[in-house]
This record gives sequence, structure tokens and C-alpha cells, in this order.
Amino acid sequence: MFDDPADSANPTGTLAPVSPDARPIRYRCTACGNLTRFDVTVTRRERAFHHYSIGGDLKVEERETLAEHVEEVSCRWCGHGRSVAPIDGSEE
Repeated sequence: MFDDPADSANPTGTLAPVSPDARPIRYRCTACGNLTRFDVTVTRRERAFHHYSIGGDLKVEERETLAEHVEEVSCRWCGHGRSVAPIDGSEE
């Protein structure tokens, strides 16, 4: 559904480099004007240090996101997916 990177109405992205300085993507629903509530489906590839205690309890530490792909974004208010567009900070 959202695999065509040439689709300008597609608010989702392809695999992109992820850095600690990366800012989260803001979205706006052009159907209802929502700026705050979205359902975002993401596939993430990460590396993490798994630390098990002597008793076998797991504590995951030092998570590092290697790549992230936003598959789908839909508006939580009106349910539209095709009407959601990414915005930059200057549009607020």
C-alpha cells in the first residue's frame, strides 16, 4: 500500500538512517486538521545488550536503532490514512 516512494501523498518513509540527533516526524491530517493523534506502524531494526540476572530475569540495555521504516500512518480522530501528511516545524 505504501511501498511507492514516488507517491507524494505517502506520509511514510523508506528505510532511513537513524541518528541520535534525528527529530521525530510531525503529521497533520488534511481531512480533519488533527495535529496530535496518529496510529503509526513502524518496522524497526535494532541492536540491544541483553543482560540476564543469575535468576534468569532479563534487562534490555543499550538499545541502538539501526534502521526504521514507517509503514503506515492514520489519523486517530477521523481514521483517514491517505489524508495524513508530514509537516515541518515551521507549519505549526
